[in-house]
Amino acid sequence: RMIGYYPPYNLLKIIETKGGAIVSNAQNSEPLPQEQAIPVIEIDAYAPAKMADRVGMVGVAKSQLSTLTTFALSILAGVFIALGMQLSMVVTHTATSNYGLNQLVGGVAFTLSLVLIVIAGAELFTGNCLIAMSFMARKITGKDLARNLIIAFIGNFIGALTLVLWIYNSNQWTINNYLLGAKIVLAANDKVSLPFGVAFTRGVLCNALVCLGIWLCYSGRSNMDKILSLLWPISCLIASGFEHCVVNMWLIPMGLILKGNSAVLAAAEKVHGGQLDLSNLTFFKGFLIDNLVPVVFGNLFGGIVLVAGVYWFIYL
Repeated sequence: RMIGYYPPYNLLKIIETKGGAIVSNAQNSEPLPQEQAIPVIEIDAYAPAKMADRVGMVGVAKSQLSTLTTFALSILAGVFIALGMQLSMVVTHTATSNYGLNQLVGGVAFTLSLVLIVIAGAELFTGNCLIAMSFMARKITGKDLARNLIIAFIGNFIGALTLVLWIYNSNQWTINNYLLGAKIVLAANDKVSLPFGVAFTRGVLCNALVCLGIWLCYSGRSNMDKILSLLWPISCLIASGFEHCVVNMWLIPMGLILKGNSAVLAAAEKVHGGQLDLSNLTFFKGFLIDNLVPVVFGNLFGGIVLVAGVYWFIYL
């Protein structure tokens, strides 16, 4: 996008001296030919009130997408989230602690997911909670909002599970004497062991940050603006250990598959410093009931109430 500017003759009246006096020749100046006019493109960020208007328009546009289009874009979002999370695991799997600077590095790596979703285009269940602003402003119906979120949730799940198969068959988890696989199993086991209230609260905080990152994107005029807007909120949620339901759709099933591998289990127990209790790491109770249910409710509350609801109240 070319950045225009106001040439001096458009900003000031052309002046010249006549007999020692400074006078304006604005009355005698000829209008510039159309082909010489230089367009001016604003480069300042959009103000919050304008951002709210843009969110409202995007919500209307999303509600008008066909079911098939929304579903296909949702599968892409699940794949993108899984790609970002596996990258985060790769760059942090040698660290001895799950917190600290190494997790910030993992958060920066995970930002890849939201960059792909925002710039390449995809429908993310958690990020789409922000279009609840359109519903609250009566630009779309509750049915439109529910339809989008349900399709996005299903598509995200399928996309994330698809990448489980691709990553497993790539044998990437064998990196560094199965240490990467061990990291995935340990992370998955930690997630299914969280109490309901903790998982819910971490889900709230996670999607508040996701939606704030998406909200900030609406202030930007370029792709670089959007990337920088996403970087810190998304890095924060990973570094802080908050719970993102679509991340867990990839991470926990991956851990479920890998926990049956003896080499991965041996590496995990070595890192853990003793025998691991993986009794909670099950698909139905551990994943769906103990983790996904509270995290989904938390993500919905954080995105719809704490971000969309607050900014709707202020600006729309």
